Amino acid sequence: MWTRSFALYFGARTISLLGDAMMPVASALAIGKVYGIAGVGFVLALWTASAVLVMLFGGVVADRIGPRRLMIGADVVRVVTQAVVAVAFLDGAPPFALLLAMAFLSGMAAGVFEPCVNGMVPLVAEDPQRANATLKIAEAVTQLVGPALAGILVVAAGPVFVYTVDAATFLVSAVCLLLVRVAVPTPEPSDVLSDLRRGWEEFKARSWMWSVILVWVFWGVLVVGPYVPLSSQVIGADYGWVMAALGLGTVLGGLVAIRLKPRRPLAAGAVALIGYVAVPLSVALGLPLPLLMAGHLLGGCAMAFWSVMWSTTVQTQVAPDVLNRVNAYQVAGSVAGMAVGQALAGPVTALVEPRVFMLGSALVTVGVVTALLVIGPVRRLGRRPQASGSGPVTVPAT
Repeated sequence: MWTRSFALYFGARTISLLGDAMMPVASALAIGKVYGIAGVGFVLALWTASAVLVMLFGGVVADRIGPRRLMIGADVVRVVTQAVVAVAFLDGAPPFALLLAMAFLSGMAAGVFEPCVNGMVPLVAEDPQRANATLKIAEAVTQLVGPALAGILVVAAGPVFVYTVDAATFLVSAVCLLLVRVAVPTPEPSDVLSDLRRGWEEFKARSWMWSVILVWVFWGVLVVGPYVPLSSQVIGADYGWVMAALGLGTVLGGLVAIRLKPRRPLAAGAVALIGYVAVPLSVALGLPLPLLMAGHLLGGCAMAFWSVMWSTTVQTQVAPDVLNRVNAYQVAGSVAGMAVGQALAGPVTALVEPRVFMLGSALVTVGVVTALLVIGPVRRLGRRPQASGSGPVTVPAT
């Protein structure tokens, strides 16, 4: 698996994930000090909204010019936006309009970058599942290191330095991607609307895919989206330790996914996902720190295993010439649900106690797992057969 191309892609993805993990904490500490919680909320919300806005078009462009080129362009844009913010903080209080503008551009870059992530894996690795599991482990490590690093740098060196480091991570990612050698697609001449329509038709033709995304919208609104703001309020000072346990669980889940290759990956992933119930449930019950960490360890492992099964299924069941467009539709649906959940987290606390809501999230998780296993196309979908000694081959959609 560790070919030159995969090693470079792994390096690019890891350093890019580190930059992504640093951004929310850097924004919360640096921008919050100047413009308060409301200012941080507006900046992050605009970033998420702009990402969702361009994802579908990002998938179209990636299928035309190749995901690698688009990812390099997105990284270059983020180098510029983070560098501009770093320079703006030299005066102590950058204009809020500038912060919003840079968040909008940075979010757009992330939006076109994200659909390419899945599309690149089959191009650089012959075993997508092992590659996805390895990348999931790297993601877990960056989620542990990134926030802590951002917090330390903001306190020790100030926002100018932390935004400069953040810009540097995207620069390194772009250089690594520049050195990757993959085949560039030669698409048939078409217009953007036709490409979007083709991507939608491919997405709609796979009942297992749109069913999962439909379920995932509810998951994002009622579980994952509100989790961070609500759980951090409930857990308080021990929140960092709990997140560390969640990250460690993600590493373990990735290691399991490297070795275990079930015949029905989505069904196996759904069964494993029941372990995520421990995350909101442990918060809702107000358990002691050791049990909180144990619950998040189990939840991280469950979520990582499901994520690897899902990513691998998408990469191996969708034809390469439309993979990025289809990825854009499924990612946009998932992120949209999370964005709504994040936006509702504040108003919800005025109506329901955070712990009561988290108990509801645990029940919703049970419902999500049940729905995934009840849906026939999801439950019955098997691994895609491959010729012995060959890379991924195209098969008809199921």
